[in-house]
Amino acid sequence: MMKLVISACFLIAVSSVASEARPSRNLQAPGCNITMPCDFSYPQARRERAPRQALQAYRATQMTMTDAGSRATTISVSGGDRVIGGRPAGCPSSFCGCGAALRVFGRIVPELNLAANWLRFPRTAPAPGMVAARRGHVFVLEQHLSGDMWMAYDANSGGHATRMHARSLRGYTIVNPRA
Repeated sequence: MMKLVISACFLIAVSSVASEARPSRNLQAPGCNITMPCDFSYPQARRERAPRQALQAYRATQMTMTDAGSRATTISVSGGDRVIGGRPAGCPSSFCGCGAALRVFGRIVPELNLAANWLRFPRTAPAPGMVAARRGHVFVLEQHLSGDMWMAYDANSGGHATRMHARSLRGYTIVNPRA
C-alpha cells in the first residue's frame, strides 16, 4: 500500500512539472518548412528597428473635419509633435498638473499637482488659456484647430516630456482656472 501511495505522489509531481513546460521558440526563418528546410549556411539578416524619423513620417496624417455648417477643414496632425522640454524643476514625477500650473499661473501650486484637483475650478466653454481636466491628466488649451481638436500645452504627455500637440477634448472637462 505504501508503494502505491509513493508512486502516486511521484506521478503527480512529475505530471505537474510537465504541465508548466513552455513551448520552445522556433528559430527557423519564416520561409523554412518541411518541404524546403533551411540549412543556415548563408549569413542571417538582422532585424533592425526603423529609424525614429521614418516612424514620425509614417505617423503624420491629415484629418478632415466638418463643423455644424458642413464646412470641411483639413488639418495636419504630426505624430512627431513638438517636444518643449521634460519635467520642470520642483515638480513631482507625475507632473502634468504641476506643468499646467506653471503655464497658467507662472508658479508651482502644490494643491494642483494632483490632476483631479483641477476639477474644483468652475466649468466653462473651451477657449485659449482654459484647462482640460480629468482624473489622471490635465493640459492647457492654446489654440482651436477644428471640432474638438485643440493645440495643447501638455506636460507629461508621454515619455516624461512636455509637448505642444493636437489633442481631442473627448473625455475631458473644461475648467477656468482664473475664475
